[in-house]
Amino acid sequence: MDRNPSPPSSDEEDERAAGDSIGNTVYSKHWLFSILTKLIEVISPEKSDSNLNHEEVQTELDEEMENDICKMWDMSMDELVLSAEDPLSRVHMDVALFLQEFNAPDIFMGVFAKSKCPRLIEICVGILGNMTCFQDICMSISKDDNLGQMLLQHLCDSDSPTLLETSRLLLTCLSQAEVANIWVERIRENPSVYVCVCFIMSSSTNVELLIKVGEVVDKLFDLDEELMLNWIKNGSCQSVGQSTDDSPEERPDFKIVPCVLEAAKQVCSDNPEGLDVYMHILQLLTTVDEGIQAIVQSPDGGKETWILLYGLVCDELCQPDDPPIIIQEQKSVLASILSVLSAMFASQIQQEYVKMRKNMPLIGSLIRILQNMEDCGKRSFDNSKKSQPEETKKSGTVEEDFHLKILKDICCELLSNMLQELTKENILEGLNQGHLNEQKCSCAFQNLLPLYFTSVESFLEVLREADQTLADSLEKHFPSLRLQT
Repeated sequence: MDRNPSPPSSDEEDERAAGDSIGNTVYSKHWLFSILTKLIEVISPEKSDSNLNHEEVQTELDEEMENDICKMWDMSMDELVLSAEDPLSRVHMDVALFLQEFNAPDIFMGVFAKSKCPRLIEICVGILGNMTCFQDICMSISKDDNLGQMLLQHLCDSDSPTLLETSRLLLTCLSQAEVANIWVERIRENPSVYVCVCFIMSSSTNVELLIKVGEVVDKLFDLDEELMLNWIKNGSCQSVGQSTDDSPEERPDFKIVPCVLEAAKQVCSDNPEGLDVYMHILQLLTTVDEGIQAIVQSPDGGKETWILLYGLVCDELCQPDDPPIIIQEQKSVLASILSVLSAMFASQIQQEYVKMRKNMPLIGSLIRILQNMEDCGKRSFDNSKKSQPEETKKSGTVEEDFHLKILKDICCELLSNMLQELTKENILEGLNQGHLNEQKCSCAFQNLLPLYFTSVESFLEVLREADQTLADSLEKHFPSLRLQT
């Protein structure tokens, strides 16, 4: 980061000869130890005996001290960690091990307990986050329950940079199988985490922070269904430090779905990756009945969720002027969105917002997605055949894109359900607006048959009333339909 100076090195030959370098790095043990000592002095009671205003010392870092601690932060960073065998990774591991050996986590705990300086706390959390990239150190930090509780409390911090570093640390720990359960259990037993996370999602405008918090929630829900169910059912909890005699109206009252939606709306225009994260959270919610009910039984009956997802599919993603290959970039987020829409459509068929007269553009978008997948599939097949050995070419077998297959399955399920609900008036409207035509109907039939034969047959029956010529033409191209009628 530009704000952080470059780490110092131990260039003096006598220092290197005396063993001052940290491991195989050029960094000085003596210098790093001196910074840890300064950290202890910053939070020591004696500091308040100086002529400086105590509050100023606590809330602000002098420039030299900030530069030194930032150097230590840079020394522990893990951006260059490529593999255990890579010599570059050794630099950061040696520094992290040195910090662990000299009880840096305990010193940081003292900072968390006594300091009121947001910048200092942010840097210390950031260094801890870098240290947790290494398995043994991560295990040691994770097992320290006092430190773990202090870190969770920082999710309720008012300082966005500190919140970001705390979220990064949590995501790093949750991504390591050896310690993930420790953190899941700790978070499950700490209801304030729910309140803090919901508050961030519902109120923050910091897109980078929203994405990282979203990744933490996504990982938590993926790891532990029980925790997800608890958060779905959780309507109101007390935040950290809140008095138990507060009146109910003063307590935070967060629902998980509105908070996720608010965060999704904030990030959708700025960061596709962030949108993907929040759409996957919604998809995970629909994997349990309680989650679907939380979506469709919200005060607006799920209308806000439907409108947001409908707009993304019809107006933002996979548009008519996009090249078909765009489906490869958007397959993950589209699969999540369509999965949620499918669950909502099946649950809310009587709701006004899912009435087919309003949703013909969605049917057109679903067919366009299938058309793009067909185009990408043909190109992938041709390219694969060119690069495949002769035996594979002769067999004609080319591995199908797994993620595209998932998207196709979800898309077909939603499309088949929607086609069954169309009336003659809906179809006429779709034909007039260009959402339906012979080419698009053929694409839909090609993908839906034979699995969704009943849906296609039902649609074709209504189509005959709206446009007999088009129905006859489709029957001609799909003999299996003609044989059944």
